[in-house]
Amino acid sequence: MEFIGFSEKVLPFLEAIRKNNNKEWFEAHKSEYEEYILNPSRAFVAEMGEHLMALEPTINFEPKINKALFRIYRDTRRMGANKEPIKSKIGIIFTQGNSGSRLQNSSFYLHFSPDELFVSAGVRWFEKPLLDAYRDYIKEASRRDELFGVLESLNAKGYKTIEKGYKKYPRGFSSEMSNVDLSLYKGMAIYKILEPKLIEDGDKLIDTLYKIYEDMLPLQQIVYEISLRVKGDT
Repeated sequence: MEFIGFSEKVLPFLEAIRKNNNKEWFEAHKSEYEEYILNPSRAFVAEMGEHLMALEPTINFEPKINKALFRIYRDTRRMGANKEPIKSKIGIIFTQGNSGSRLQNSSFYLHFSPDELFVSAGVRWFEKPLLDAYRDYIKEASRRDELFGVLESLNAKGYKTIEKGYKKYPRGFSSEMSNVDLSLYKGMAIYKILEPKLIEDGDKLIDTLYKIYEDMLPLQQIVYEISLRVKGDT
């Protein structure tokens, strides 16, 4: 299936999910989900993945649920989880690496909803093994300075860094160290928010995302290098 963009009906459909967020309604409209979201998402992953290989030849882009695509049903059993059973935000992830959870691999990510098209690279939330690897990585001043320079350059281009997650420096870090505030992050990712209707123009969407991900590539590569340290590869 060639990717020509998502239907102009997809955003109203996601809005309808918000207003009718129950499994009975969704099952009655499952064919619309497949037509407006699932099938074009698969086509998008295949096309975007081919483009991303020019940036990272080892990028993963298998157009399947639990690979590049996420389940439409939310896991409501987890403590503190959103209890609405159906997602009205559609996420797609292109990971580099295969260690554990997809969300703990450095990735090019996006999601779209009636509110926004969110585009990012890196890892937004470190679990402990990756957090430990990140802190170990930035203990060296030259690595902190390099990472700070990458973030500063991306911020100057209009991208935003995720917010810090801690207020106190962790053990091994002090205020005398250069760019020590990097140790306050719970994840390391950069992002940009775009108008959601961009998803309706296939060529423009692919071109826009490629340019954004090309800009974000230096951070993607740093976070990937950090992820390898979890497995003891470096």
